[in-house]
Amino acid sequence: MTEQHFSAHARTRTGRSHQGVGHVDEHHDERFTVVGNHLAQHSELSLTAIGLAVHIHSLRSGTLVGIKALAGKFPEGETRIASALRELETHGYLARTKERLPSGRIVTRTISYNKPRTHPAPRPPKPHPEPTRTPTPPPAAPTSPPQPEPPAPARDVLAGLRTHDPRLHLGEQDVRRLAPAVATWLERGVAPDDVQRTLAAGMPKEGVRHPAAFLAHRLTALLPPPLRAARPGPPRPSPLQNCDDCDRAFRAPAPGRCRGCSVAHQALAAAA
Repeated sequence: MTEQHFSAHARTRTGRSHQGVGHVDEHHDERFTVVGNHLAQHSELSLTAIGLAVHIHSLRSGTLVGIKALAGKFPEGETRIASALRELETHGYLARTKERLPSGRIVTRTISYNKPRTHPAPRPPKPHPEPTRTPTPPPAAPTSPPQPEPPAPARDVLAGLRTHDPRLHLGEQDVRRLAPAVATWLERGVAPDDVQRTLAAGMPKEGVRHPAAFLAHRLTALLPPPLRAARPGPPRPSPLQNCDDCDRAFRAPAPGRCRGCSVAHQALAAAA
């Protein structure tokens, strides 16, 4: 701010008191600043804030009054000066706003009031922290439906392979996976022992690294074709029977009379 010059009657006031402060007032013709008692005797401002306000009132317009600039002049330090500036803002003696220059640089514009504003500009509210969101648990991975229990005969064939060759030892999951293929062999008329002998025959000399994969290949490659249904043969003739009347041999499903005796018997029955 520019220097303020006020006309005042020159007077000298001396005061003596048995208690309290006394005054010796002298007239100032230059280099003086008028400060109201509302500031000098403010009951809610700290002495640091009052002194800082008086100093800022006395400066020319355009003088830098940032925290670092003031801390370079006085011994209070940046922390106390920053606190005093906030006090003056709160009570309306100071306003600080951010402005962007044409160059893009952001600067602080400070306005000093020799009388406090009745309604000081409201300070921007502190940002409210965002409510803590409970993280949504990720969707559970779909569980595969439980595999049906393999048929007991097919399970026994696979579990017993290790008795033919220890290298064909299978785990529970491998048995469940291979059991349907073994069941197909059994449905095509291959006996369980024959299935085991076929799968364990001719094992490689170098051994088997993956028994389950080895058996899966053999179950597919060596699968026998299904048995064809047997064609029906010619009907067999009825067995020989002896006639109850003439003792003649004839073919019939059950014992009784021959054809001739049956006709004669029917004729006699009709005549009677």
